Amino acid sequence: MHAVTVSFFRAVWSQMHPRMLLLTLLPFVLAVVLWGVALWFCLQPAIDWLQAYFVAHDGFRIAGSLLDTVGLNAIRAVVVPLIAMWLLLPLMIITALVFISLFAMPSVERHVAVRHYPQLEKRRGGGIWGSARTAVLSLLVFFLLWVLTLPVAIIPPLGFFIHPLLWGWLTYRVMGYDALAAHADIQERQEILKRHRWPLLAIGTVTGVLGTAPTLLWLGGVLSVVFFPFFAAVAIWLYVLFFIFSGLWFQHYCLSALTSYREERSASAGGMAVVITEDTEESAWQ
Repeated sequence: MHAVTVSFFRAVWSQMHPRMLLLTLLPFVLAVVLWGVALWFCLQPAIDWLQAYFVAHDGFRIAGSLLDTVGLNAIRAVVVPLIAMWLLLPLMIITALVFISLFAMPSVERHVAVRHYPQLEKRRGGGIWGSARTAVLSLLVFFLLWVLTLPVAIIPPLGFFIHPLLWGWLTYRVMGYDALAAHADIQERQEILKRHRWPLLAIGTVTGVLGTAPTLLWLGGVLSVVFFPFFAAVAIWLYVLFFIFSGLWFQHYCLSALTSYREERSASAGGMAVVITEDTEESAWQ
């Protein structure tokens, strides 16, 4: 865990760099424009559809009983917009993650590599198609699990544990690949992701816990329709900020692990070379 802690503080220091702060603007603007248009045309129809579905299937009585059981009767009046926004939330976060992967992660990689690992050789074992494939497969699994756990996760105490773990797994899968794509070859990437699976999952989970803050801000828009656009915009920017921070954290940890791995391989190869040389000299003497 020492490496996790060291890489965390390095990521915090890197996040404070003006270039990294400015890097949040482009994904934020793209996500806000895209989802501003989508919400303008789609949010109210989605709420109307859910309202009609609840009325037709006695959903208000069932939801009211569940909320009474957990002591959340106060939000019964806003249960429909709450569900609509909770369903839209992962789509918005995924959009921000895609924009960051496309426009921010290359800059994150260059920033960390040039400043902290300038001598590390780039072997380019990954590329944009591998990154896209990893992201798509991981997102499909994540979205399926998100939907399956939604009935339980809308209960605040459980939601604070379930969804951070899901975000931790997703972030570990996507960021782990991107962090090693430029510098590691295929074998190195697979070996490092296997060796450091649990520390990387821990990093992803911690960033997932940090991600609950903008989730609460986003859901606060349910209680105030007037300020909902402001809440949504700030929540998206915070998600972008946390994703870039998690990218920096993964980048620092993975490049440090790659450096140690290569040093270990080099020392092992050097030891084998010494043994072979000694055996050869002994055979020649005989």
